[in-house]
Amino acid sequence: MDKVIIVGGGLAGCEAAWQVAHQGIPVELYEMKPITFSPAHESDSLAELVCSNSLRSNAVNSAVGLLKEEMRRLGSITIAAADETAVPAGSALAVDRQKFSQMISRRIEGHPLITVVRKELTEIPESAGSPVILATGPLTSEGLTDSLQQLTGNRHLAFYDAIAPVVSAESLNMDVVYRKSRWDDEGPGDYLNCPMDEAQYTEFIEQLSQAGTVPLKDFEDVKYFEGCLPIEVMCERGKDTLRFGPMKPVGLAHPDTGVIFHAVVQLRAENREGTMYNLVGFQTKLTYPEQKRIFKMIPGLEGAEFVRLGSIHRNTFICAPELLDSALQMKRQSGLFLAGQLSGVEGYVESAAMGLLAGINAGRMLQGKTLHVPPPATAHGALIQHLTSTDPDHFQPSNVNFGLFPPLTKKIRKKERGGYRADLALADLECWKKMLGD
Repeated sequence: MDKVIIVGGGLAGCEAAWQVAHQGIPVELYEMKPITFSPAHESDSLAELVCSNSLRSNAVNSAVGLLKEEMRRLGSITIAAADETAVPAGSALAVDRQKFSQMISRRIEGHPLITVVRKELTEIPESAGSPVILATGPLTSEGLTDSLQQLTGNRHLAFYDAIAPVVSAESLNMDVVYRKSRWDDEGPGDYLNCPMDEAQYTEFIEQLSQAGTVPLKDFEDVKYFEGCLPIEVMCERGKDTLRFGPMKPVGLAHPDTGVIFHAVVQLRAENREGTMYNLVGFQTKLTYPEQKRIFKMIPGLEGAEFVRLGSIHRNTFICAPELLDSALQMKRQSGLFLAGQLSGVEGYVESAAMGLLAGINAGRMLQGKTLHVPPPATAHGALIQHLTSTDPDHFQPSNVNFGLFPPLTKKIRKKERGGYRADLALADLECWKKMLGD
């Protein structure tokens, strides 16, 4: 029987492989690790999480929460593994990073229709009629990037994404740090909080603004994604930018004293055991020595032991509106699908969602079936609309958000809009699922 070839064993590639195999079709999944590692990857596991262990909000009345629910209903391996390896994170879905990747690796490698080939490909495979899904992620290797450039006519873009540091829980000063989730007055809360008064914040900002960063190479053109700015870049935008961003104290009054602080740094559990915490929103390109010096100025982190320090890496993506059709297939090459961040979405969940759609349609193509696109009122459909209908001259990667959805046709109170959109989307999704049975 013919097969589908998938290049890349990250979230999108694994999700695509799962969806193809679910249709009873063999999959050949190529993953370059452990033969070759990108600058940001460390583990041999498939579906390795790099930037954060959070998949963001799990509330169905939020855009990303709705996307997760749609994926659950479509049999997503990513969301199933995330649900099973979740760690406390308030209303967010955060996972034990290691257990999550290990679970997906076991399920993919143990599937009778999926063959994992540990080999680096430097060119897009010539498939002899088999559909190919390119899901090599934001850190696509140089060889494959060159191959993709030849196909796209050099119409590719790049921006830089930064990783937040992780600290050991036992190294935190719990006489200073307090537990509380934002606005949550009941229970201990899932987040740890490091409070700052005005003087401490001012000194922190001054030192951060003078700290040394990892220099970029001469040929590198910085294009940061606004949703994941390095903390030092935010600092450059004004002394209060961080205090109104990741260090926002609103809703984080001390549970015992009621004190409202000038700024607060939040820590989120990195694993189920709570032995490691990451600094929420503290992605950075500071040098390693400067990270240790600056971040130990945060109250409660004076003796912090850093399990992982922050870093910066290049993200590569294509100009999707020019190059992709609504089934995530390259317009210039039938049978070649792109998925994940390479296709022009941003975020773990969004990347996996595009892998899910690419897997469904690659499998359908091989079976001679019609390719189907989710309705635009769904979260999946809204992302497809962004990828295919945005002005190519102004295209940038995006997380899912309700601004990508079609305008509402009736007036709805602001507080009720998310739930209303979710009801519409899930009803449309159920109709679309029935179409997939043709």
